[in-house]
Amino acid sequence: MKKQLAITLPVRDLARSQAFFTALGFSFNPQFSSEQGSGMNISDDIFVMLCEESFFGTLTKKPMADPRSSTIALLCLFCDSREEVDALAAKALSLGATLPEDPEDHGFMYQHGFEDLDGHMWALTHIAEMPAQQPAAA
Repeated sequence: MKKQLAITLPVRDLARSQAFFTALGFSFNPQFSSEQGSGMNISDDIFVMLCEESFFGTLTKKPMADPRSSTIALLCLFCDSREEVDALAAKALSLGATLPEDPEDHGFMYQHGFEDLDGHMWALTHIAEMPAQQPAAA
């Protein structure tokens, strides 16, 4: 079976989050959607379930951390170009996302990002060319 990844993120207002990510260009699968959550397609192999906070709490016995005040995870989404990174970050910011830090240019890798409406951190990344691996010291 081909490896795929599905991430479940708690959100305060499902309709508002759906509108935000739809405006960013992502689609939702009605087969994986209900009043409690909505399945967002990132690519053929990456899916995000946006889940109402009240329902998310039923999925685990651990307490839910608040992404507005704690870092739970950093979601790194690879883009095809620096221009795509900047355009997606600018679009997210125009839709109400916040800027967690300035863009970083590492030469071979460029990153920009945003915190979505619920505080989840998205790192938009373009890797132009991986640096050559150095042999391990003897």
